[in-house]
Amino acid sequence: MPTPTDRVRDADRSSIRVMYDLAQEQGGDLVRLEVGEPDFDTPEHVIDAAAEAARGGATHYTSNAGLRECRRAISDTLSRDYGVEHDPDEIVVTVGGMEALHLATLATVSPGEELLVPGPTWPNYATQARLADGTFREVSMPAETGFDLDADRVVDAMSDDTAAVVLTTPSNPTGRVFDPEECRAVVEAAADHDAYVIADEVYLGLTYDGPAEGIAAYTGHPDHVLTVGSCSKRYAMTGWRLGWLAGDDHVIDDVVRVHESTTACASSVAQHAAIAALTGPQEPYEEMYDAFRERRDLVVDRVAGIDGLSCPRPEGAFYAYLDPGLDEPAIDVAKHLLKEHGVVLAPGDGFGDSTPGRLRLSFANSTERIEEGFDRIEAGLAEY
Repeated sequence: MPTPTDRVRDADRSSIRVMYDLAQEQGGDLVRLEVGEPDFDTPEHVIDAAAEAARGGATHYTSNAGLRECRRAISDTLSRDYGVEHDPDEIVVTVGGMEALHLATLATVSPGEELLVPGPTWPNYATQARLADGTFREVSMPAETGFDLDADRVVDAMSDDTAAVVLTTPSNPTGRVFDPEECRAVVEAAADHDAYVIADEVYLGLTYDGPAEGIAAYTGHPDHVLTVGSCSKRYAMTGWRLGWLAGDDHVIDDVVRVHESTTACASSVAQHAAIAALTGPQEPYEEMYDAFRERRDLVVDRVAGIDGLSCPRPEGAFYAYLDPGLDEPAIDVAKHLLKEHGVVLAPGDGFGDSTPGRLRLSFANSTERIEEGFDRIEAGLAEY
């Protein structure tokens, strides 16, 4: 019988972890551009609300689905900001977006069935497929279009074994925002196969060049879309571990029953923090959003100014997927940049099989450190 470790081992994309560990060992004056975490602290009014709730006795279990007030706040936010309509009873509050994705996969992928994901892709989907005793299949998107979603490629890859398709928009690692028509075509094909689309939209609040609209808002089959969201990125609340899964009530009912046997419920204190984040003053979020957009513009300018370096224009999230223009394994280039120039990037082979030569840069850092990082990248690439 396979153990949990056996299920995870084949899905492990170790090069990202290798770079993180090497950076920890090396220490010194490193420019850390490999970590996908906002460099801002959680807004003060959110912390105050959580402390007040804890001191007021909100330190006990909640329902498995989460506090109704929290689910109402999530429901209102999805409708107001992203056009996605779900009643509170169609939402379960989770321990971060990570658990929401795990529960969505368990709810849709049976043993031997397939989780289909356009690549390049965040590596944890492969692990989650294995933990469900399913299979993981990456469908490479064309580099010549900047890895935008090509619905025809995804639809052609679907089969009777396909149980779910994950669409991540804005994308980690590319920062691309998928075209609504392409997403709609994938959802329609999934519905024809009696499959689901898991819409990983944890970065949707960081969309820079157009409206931030959820996939479930513009499809004719919203009952075949499971929406994953989180307070982590938009509100700088990664450590609070507060996310959600929204979808058709019969799927959410199944998820809640599984949730009872995994974590029982999300932290009661974190749920009160989420209520404050979603319903309270939005000025701190708007300031963070403006800073990320300015950093995005800085990254685009710096990439354009370095010979041989290119990347698709990041339209959301806080990642740039760099092509150094070298015929070298990305892990080797990343190690060189770390050891010789003190800048840390994530190798592209950690994000699937389709882009082994790329390097992911996170601009969740100050403009000063981003500038310094690009100075070091430019010097390091010039040595190749």
